[in-house]
Amino acid sequence: MAANNRRMSGKKGAQVGSGGQRRRGLEGKGPTPPAEMRKGHAKQRAANAKARRATGRPQQRRGGGRSTSELVVGRNPVYEALREGVPASTLYVQQFIDNDERVREALQLAAERGGINLMEAPRPELDRMTNGLNHQGLVLQVPPYEYAHPEDLVAAAHDEGVDPLIVALDGVTDPRNLGAVVRSVSAFGGHGVVVPERRAAGMTAGAWKTSAGTAARTPVARATNLTRALETYQKAGITVVGLAADGQAELGDLEALDGPVVIVVGSEGKGLSRLVGETCDVRVRIPMPGGAESLNAGVAAGIVLYEAARRRS
Repeated sequence: MAANNRRMSGKKGAQVGSGGQRRRGLEGKGPTPPAEMRKGHAKQRAANAKARRATGRPQQRRGGGRSTSELVVGRNPVYEALREGVPASTLYVQQFIDNDERVREALQLAAERGGINLMEAPRPELDRMTNGLNHQGLVLQVPPYEYAHPEDLVAAAHDEGVDPLIVALDGVTDPRNLGAVVRSVSAFGGHGVVVPERRAAGMTAGAWKTSAGTAARTPVARATNLTRALETYQKAGITVVGLAADGQAELGDLEALDGPVVIVVGSEGKGLSRLVGETCDVRVRIPMPGGAESLNAGVAAGIVLYEAARRRS
C-alpha cells in the first residue's frame, strides 16, 4: 500500500536521462565581460565611436527613411515624367481610352524603359485613386524615395579620399528648387543634399524632373533635426557655412571652401532660420552688383558650388 501511495504522489522525482542538466544549470557562466565588450553598453558605443574617429571615416548608417508613393496624373504630366526618367513602378491606363498620340507615346516610353507594370483599370477606379482629379485616363505611380542618412554623405567622401562638399537646405519648400540644387551638386562634384524631415521639399516627381536625371546618382539625405545634423558635421571637423544677405564674409574671401564644408541655403523669402544661422561657423554673402535682394536656392547653391569646385581643382 505504501508503494502505491508513493506512485500516486504529486511529487516529481528525477527524470530518466536528465544527464545532470540541473547540476550544470547551477554553474555560473564565468566572469562578467568588461563594459567595452558588452553589446549595447554605453562604454562599448563610446569605444566604437573612438575607433571610427581614429580611422577618419564615419560608420555607415541606415538610410534616412522613405517617402510615401506619389501619383502623377494626366496625359502630359505622365508623358513628361516618363521622358525625364522619373522612377515609376506602375502605369495605369483607363479601359477603352481614346488612343491619341500622347497616350501612345507614354505607353511606348514605359515599354522602352522596362520595369514598369502596365495596368488597365476602369474609369471609376482611377477616379478613386486620384480623388477625382482630371487624370485623362493616365496615372503613373512613383515609388517611395529612399533617403540617405546625413552621415552617409561624409562616408562617401571619405571613400573617394576627398573632403566632403555637401549642401543643406533650410526651409526650402519648392521641390523644383530641391531638384535644381541636386543638379548643381552633381555638376560640381558634391556629395549630396540634406533636407529636414518636416516643412521642407522632398524628392517628389517635380524634384526628379528638375534634377534632369542627376537625382539617380546624387543622394538626398533627410535629417530629423537639421540643427543637430549640422552640429554632428562640425564634430567631424566639417565647416558649416550659411548663405545670408548680411553675412560677415564675401564669397570670394571664404577660405573654408578649400576644405570639408557644408553649405547651408535658406529660403528665398526668410533666409536661414534663427537656430540654423546661429549654428553656422560663418555666414557668407554673395556680392550682387545688380542690386537684387536675394537669389533662389538653386541659383545661390550653384554659385557657391562653382566657387568651391574652382578652388579644389
